[in-house]
Amino acid sequence: MTVLIIGGSGFLGAELVRQAVSAGQRPATTFHSRPGSDDGAAWHHLDLRDPARLEEVLDTVVPAAVINATSGGADWAVTAEGGIHLGQAAAKRSIRLVHVSSDAIFSGTGRDWYDESCLPDPLTPYGAAKAAAETAVRLLCAHAAVARTSLIIGNGRSEHEQLVHALADGIRQGALYTDDIRCPVHVADLTAALWEITRSEASGVFHLAGPEALSRYELGELIARRDGLDPDRLPSARRSDTGLPGGLDVRLDSRATQQKLHTRLRGAREFLSGNAVELT
Repeated sequence: MTVLIIGGSGFLGAELVRQAVSAGQRPATTFHSRPGSDDGAAWHHLDLRDPARLEEVLDTVVPAAVINATSGGADWAVTAEGGIHLGQAAAKRSIRLVHVSSDAIFSGTGRDWYDESCLPDPLTPYGAAKAAAETAVRLLCAHAAVARTSLIIGNGRSEHEQLVHALADGIRQGALYTDDIRCPVHVADLTAALWEITRSEASGVFHLAGPEALSRYELGELIARRDGLDPDRLPSARRSDTGLPGGLDVRLDSRATQQKLHTRLRGAREFLSGNAVELT
């Protein structure tokens, strides 16, 4: 099956490419600024704000399935409208679509855990853009899979791991919040689950997050210990004291999805108990 990975040069997209190439495949993938480093993939330039270019890429690749792993942040034209353009194109061509969404679609108020049946109630522009995209995909593509995930960690390459090192080394100001709760997932586990869903006929909403809820500070302590850093050097603060928007305690309940998967989504305490990672 020919699969097109949208956003293959990003953190998650690069792992999707790596796992496909390791399995002996040559995936097609897109980039916006510059192609990734894996020459085992076929790279295509794409700006999701350009529907005509999207059609050209789909005409060239002729994929049976598309995984949308792009990250446009709070840019509405990329994250929301781009996701909608992709949903429209996939529906028109009967392409299987796996759309990666985020726990940012939830407010973190009024409930302890969010399962797959929960509807979006975002508080930030990024969350609103992600909510708009996943809602459109579900309406346009009856057989699409929407995969909501949480804080993605992995082998020193994630933003959170890099932040922990910078804070511990004293080269960056800031703090890790003790009241900002998420369910971290390892990028390798998340990617394996996405490939499993893509190769199946499963549709609907899936939650792909770790089973443990941790604050960003607790997560930072685990990263520091794994990498031989002094956790006491990590500054802490309460995000509720800063006035920053967004949900504080957002816990994805992935139990129903986990029962459907062979891939096991590990908790952060497990996947951060291994060898230290040296950032370069």
